[in-house]
Amino acid sequence: MAYCTERDLKDVFPSVDEFDTKTTIYGWVVHSSNLYRADNSGLVTQLFANGQDLGNAESNSGEVGSNSEWYYESSLDAVYYYNSATNPNDMLMESGEDWATLKTRYISNAEKYLDSRLDGRLPRKQFKDKDGNYDYILVRTTALLACSFLLRASQPVSEIADALFDEAEKNIMSLNDGSTKLSWQVTGDSSQGVIREVSVSGNLRITDTRGQYHGIYDRVGVKITTAGALGTAKYSIWEKDGDNLGAERMNNSETASYVQTINGQYQPLTSGVDIRFHGDTADTATLNDKWEIEFFGKNESMLDNGMPFSVRMTRK
Repeated sequence: MAYCTERDLKDVFPSVDEFDTKTTIYGWVVHSSNLYRADNSGLVTQLFANGQDLGNAESNSGEVGSNSEWYYESSLDAVYYYNSATNPNDMLMESGEDWATLKTRYISNAEKYLDSRLDGRLPRKQFKDKDGNYDYILVRTTALLACSFLLRASQPVSEIADALFDEAEKNIMSLNDGSTKLSWQVTGDSSQGVIREVSVSGNLRITDTRGQYHGIYDRVGVKITTAGALGTAKYSIWEKDGDNLGAERMNNSETASYVQTINGQYQPLTSGVDIRFHGDTADTATLNDKWEIEFFGKNESMLDNGMPFSVRMTRK
């Protein structure tokens, strides 16, 4: 799966479809009967009639004898086309590539370019997040590059193409210097937990954690199992076991690790970490509100200013 799609190209540059690289072919003459010929056409790898892809070329000009059949004669720089109903001079005849195929190729080229420019400490092929998607910074950067390449194919000197390319370059630099983090990277605060709301409608919400996770990795599940206000509402905790992470155990309706009454103070969550719910006096927690909190162990963390690497030291 590529880093981006055709929809992503439209998102970063809505006018991208104006840069279809097809070339119009003029000057059709009768070669014989219903067989037409256009000279000095330039290389024709695919022929289109009024936007319709005419399929593969015939093996030679002598095989062009039925409607929509065609052939490009490279030695004469001429293209042959058969049509018993309409003169091709009254049609839009174009050479080039199918637009969808062309965009797919440029997306692939942009992805390869991005992979080659990213720092060697990043993986050669980028990882997806837990939802099976690439990080948006990768999606957007690939789309910017692909659009820039497409524009330059028809307009070698283009300020728009330059602007798209410049944004992509800034993104690449931020990824390489570590100032932009990807979802799989462990940052300095990962041991404190990343709180994600799964489905929450109540006003009592998880707002803070305290401490550092002493394990290696978990996505801890938290769910309201008794609705109500502070002092009445209860939350249950699911931690990982030998088979599943905590959030998965919660979603599988397995038995909770333990239950606590919400008091608004820091309360136990998981190994080395406390949690705090916050809300006004009248606020309540709603039954089955869910959160997941992702942790990397404190010994798995790295500094926010980039990934650690070795340097060679010399003595003068």
